[in-house]
Amino acid sequence: MPLVLNASDPAVIEAAAQRLAAGSLVGMPTETVYGLAADAGNASAVRRIFEAKGRPSDHPLIVHIPPAEAGDWIAAAAPFAREVPAFAAALMQAFWPGPLTLILPRRAEVAAVAAGGQDSVGLRCPSHPVAQALLVAARAHGVHGVAAPSANRFGRVSPTTAAHVAEEFVDLMDDALLILDGGACPVGIESTIVDCSRGAPVLLRPGMLTPAQIEAACGQPLRERDEAAPRASGTLESHYAPRAKVRLMAPQPLQAALDVLGPDAKHIAVYARSPLKTARGVVLRRMPDDAAQAAQALFAVLRELDATGVKLIWVETPPEGADWDGVRDRLQRAAA
Repeated sequence: MPLVLNASDPAVIEAAAQRLAAGSLVGMPTETVYGLAADAGNASAVRRIFEAKGRPSDHPLIVHIPPAEAGDWIAAAAPFAREVPAFAAALMQAFWPGPLTLILPRRAEVAAVAAGGQDSVGLRCPSHPVAQALLVAARAHGVHGVAAPSANRFGRVSPTTAAHVAEEFVDLMDDALLILDGGACPVGIESTIVDCSRGAPVLLRPGMLTPAQIEAACGQPLRERDEAAPRASGTLESHYAPRAKVRLMAPQPLQAALDVLGPDAKHIAVYARSPLKTARGVVLRRMPDDAAQAAQALFAVLRELDATGVKLIWVETPPEGADWDGVRDRLQRAAA
């Protein structure tokens, strides 16, 4: 059974750091989602992440690094990155610590398993105080960064609370998984991913940072993803999916379908911004009108609706606009 401990206790942070140094897995909060962490430099420990999640070994993991000392982000990335282009350094300065992952050329001798065998590696410095405390404590034990994909079974809904992580890995055949409880994740969806390994910034995964923000910070236009783009976390067509089938619908067809089904819609849960009329017994949750609030609640709501045992989850299609790109991306992959 997983062991969930209050991360406000420094002794708990130190115990988790020691576990990482010993090759064990740790559940840790970040501002985006909870991660399943292992020493990125320990190949056998990283392989345990893939095994625990049921994740293909060629699907790379993001490496989380401690905060920069004296603001030197290039030095902070140096244990894993072979080089840091100037535009990538500008993005680090603007958004780290925070919900931005940068794909950089990888040092050949490190983190090959975490990188899925690629010659590039995804790096991020999280802003969550518990994640930062753990990374700093682990560095003192020789752990320079942790590979930490979302702490859920591969392809399923990401966890945003410690309880979600415990539910995912209740049967993990391992020493008791230590999970640091740092409360609900304030961002709620995974980081924006920008490829910086090929001379120009390329958006690989949208998040809560908009393209305009990224372009303004790095001084270059974002290029479109192409076939040469490296593999990156969370970019498979089907991902973030609950057990129930997710369907995205505009409000008018959604209401029309509910009207036709009437009481027979009890096997359906609905998540929508628009006011809808539903028959008694239909599970209905209201989506926030604000994109950031919707992102923060998204995975928790999908898990809640899935737990009711419904067969279908109908979700009102998010509005157009860059602010909603991250939410729209997660829902489209959940529905794929």
